[in-house]
Amino acid sequence: MSRQRAGRRWPSRAGAAACAVPLLALLVPLTGCAPQAPPRDRFPDVQRMLDARSRAVRHGDTAALLATVDPHATAYRARQRRLIANLGAVPLTDWRYDLVSTDAFPLPAGAARGRMAAKVRLSYRLKGFDTAPVTSLQYLTLTERAGRWRISSDTDGAPSGRPGTRQLWDQGPVRLVRGRYSLVLGGAADPARLRDLAHWVDESVPAVSDAWKGRWSGKVVVEAPDTVGQMAQLLGSDDAAGYTGIAAVTTGEAGASATAPADRVIVNPEAYEELNDLGRAVVLTHETAHVATRTVTTTATPLWLSEGFADWVAYRDIRRKAATTAPELSRAVAAGKAPDSLPTDEDFGFQAGADRLAKAYEGGWLACRMIADKWGEAKLIAFYRAAGRTEAESAAGRLRAPMEALRNGHRPRPHRSPGSTPARDRHRPDRAERLDRAMRDQLGVGLTEFTKEWREYVEGQLR
Repeated sequence: MSRQRAGRRWPSRAGAAACAVPLLALLVPLTGCAPQAPPRDRFPDVQRMLDARSRAVRHGDTAALLATVDPHATAYRARQRRLIANLGAVPLTDWRYDLVSTDAFPLPAGAARGRMAAKVRLSYRLKGFDTAPVTSLQYLTLTERAGRWRISSDTDGAPSGRPGTRQLWDQGPVRLVRGRYSLVLGGAADPARLRDLAHWVDESVPAVSDAWKGRWSGKVVVEAPDTVGQMAQLLGSDDAAGYTGIAAVTTGEAGASATAPADRVIVNPEAYEELNDLGRAVVLTHETAHVATRTVTTTATPLWLSEGFADWVAYRDIRRKAATTAPELSRAVAAGKAPDSLPTDEDFGFQAGADRLAKAYEGGWLACRMIADKWGEAKLIAFYRAAGRTEAESAAGRLRAPMEALRNGHRPRPHRSPGSTPARDRHRPDRAERLDRAMRDQLGVGLTEFTKEWREYVEGQLR
């Protein structure tokens, strides 16, 4: 299972129109529509404090770190006193705090003046594993004392839904196990589990590389907290119940750049302990597949495809009957309740319920298995890549093709499906239309026909 960060939102047309005023009106208030300086520039004293904190962590200087902490914040200060020691085994190569905003959450009632509700971005990298930084958000209460800003709390944002993201080293000392392709970070509760995780990740990386064929780092970082509650904290949540029964989650920013952003596979200790060896191999191969495909997985990729593909990779070399691998769908088919449509993104939600979630995964796996069986593995991979292209990338590709043809001395004929209208006369295609186009380009069938074939395939495989 993977989690993707939310996409960027752009200003509304109304907001843009507000700046379209006559020139004379701008001559008086010259800053009316000028872009505001970033918080780090507007509050340089705060950013300097955060820079000092960054240096303290990088240099392992506990005294310098505590100099950035409010001396009156007894409980927070006690936790911060242990931070450097907790990080002792972690191979950091970078660490930076940046001020993002200064009014990020409501401060507690009766809070004194000289306090700030700050949203701060932490960026760090692990040596030998992260080609780009991991980023996470913290919601910090800052207090000004004697002309200096210091941190007094990292929990005041929680009541308003801003708990921030804790890291393993915020929870206690970090143990580390290195494998051939893996780096496993965990708590102190069960060292044997960390070694077991490293073993199964080392087994999964070659299997994923053999299936995916695309370029990727070939390395995986796993975080193994001691409790489900700590797992939720690592995912920026205070709801441990939402992750019950979910063995692992992969985090990362989808489709951000050619160099994959840093991913983390975060393991649920309770669910993982219930798995046998086959289950552990499948789960970690599935999550490793998410890491490998991260740069071509975007918000345009439907979850049935991203999760189904990861399951297809995980089960690719396992010889089992489809009915054994897809028990929930098998029961539905036997009861005459075969699905009419491909799983929706909502079907994969943490709150969807165990049966609905299981059928969504099984349906996505069978869709990818059908593509590999009927059109071949190379076509499955090509379709996966095509489905993840955003509209901007698709438009660039459509423009690039005729330009390259012209440079090569060819004059391509316009291609238009029967009854279609020129692109400039149509609304921007939505996600389903882009998926339909990717299917037609790579598989030669549209979404409606594909869904019909998938229903027949599901019933044929599971009866």
